[in-house]
Amino acid sequence: MAATQRWFTFSLVATTLLGIAVGWICNRHLTSQQAVDVAADLSIITDAFLRLIKMIIAPLVFASLVTAIARMGGAAEISRVGLKALAWFLGASCVSLTIGLLMAHWLQPGAVLHVPAQHPLALPGSASGVDAADFTFAGFVTHLIPRSFAEAMAGNEILQIVVFSIFVGAAAAALKDKALQFVELVEQLAAVMFKVTDYVMKAAPLAIFAALASSICIHGIGIVGTYARFVAGFYLSLGILWGILVAALLLIAGSRGWRLLAGIRQPVLLAFATSSSEAAYPRLLEALVAFGIPRRIASFVLPLGYSFNLDGAMMYCTFAILFIAQAYGVELTITQQIALFGLLIVTTKGVAGVPRAAIAVIAVTLHYFNLPDSGIALILAVDHILDMGRSATNILGNSVAAAVVARWEGQIGPTSNASPL
Repeated sequence: MAATQRWFTFSLVATTLLGIAVGWICNRHLTSQQAVDVAADLSIITDAFLRLIKMIIAPLVFASLVTAIARMGGAAEISRVGLKALAWFLGASCVSLTIGLLMAHWLQPGAVLHVPAQHPLALPGSASGVDAADFTFAGFVTHLIPRSFAEAMAGNEILQIVVFSIFVGAAAAALKDKALQFVELVEQLAAVMFKVTDYVMKAAPLAIFAALASSICIHGIGIVGTYARFVAGFYLSLGILWGILVAALLLIAGSRGWRLLAGIRQPVLLAFATSSSEAAYPRLLEALVAFGIPRRIASFVLPLGYSFNLDGAMMYCTFAILFIAQAYGVELTITQQIALFGLLIVTTKGVAGVPRAAIAVIAVTLHYFNLPDSGIALILAVDHILDMGRSATNILGNSVAAAVVARWEGQIGPTSNASPL
């Protein structure tokens, strides 16, 4: 098993480097149209892999979350674990947003652009492909509750699946022996989906190669130079956030925290290379259980984290919004920045499962502070590069959250290749 994991990790790293190299060569030696054609062909591989992952996510979240709640001691334990998880999510959100604000002020990444008020790159409201009017608090509340379980599953609406699974799991826990066969059936479904995950993950190295080669083939590595201050500043900010998360993990979980970090390196790399937190979900859940976190806690905290604990995306929102404001020469007052902080605390909780969720949040927020909607065009060129970092950070943040909640519950067991329910 260890040899297999090492080989898989080596494959991920090797295909990452190979994808960068192939993309760079294609970008340098192919015409623009040829590069677009090659990128389109390569993207088929990535799209197929991500579709396979999305095929797994909904039934896996449902099965694992229902089993986790049904196996808990009752409503008291469910409430206790849920409140602890949400408390950690809120604290981590505040830290992420604060780092983004402070670093954007210190580095001033947008100050060098001096963009005129009427930016020519895009028409107002059209740059992101996101309709800001769709993302309102009322819309979030109504979207929270599924009209149909089948519709939620078909649409991979993680937040709606979480809500439905909580009700089903709580009902199964209340019925106890009467629902025992149902719980066992759901456990078997989870086991089958984990086996399917093993099959799908064999294609991960190929998908990583295709994703990176496709992106660099079109945009080239040179795009990073154009936005060097923005990209470097954001990744420096991510580094600080990672340092704080790791320090918190070591403080709460002790030296075993290093084992957790080693155990999640594959999901983190996968999320980074594919720019998708969803792609890493199945393998991440297995890694947390192997580390010693009880499956019922990991299966409960992780789906909640995917909906409410987007550490990387939240920090990106504050950093990018201030970048746009600086580029247009707009200085936000302290009051406006406090309002920005509060607004992002709410809006980042309402776009779980939305493609390019951070872009959607930024599109909404620009309107509130009278910043040009076309400012989205300033960050779209490097959004994929930045999405890689924030996706990996989301994985780390949710891993730390699960470990912290398990430690608060006093239920971190010994490290193993498999952990009992």
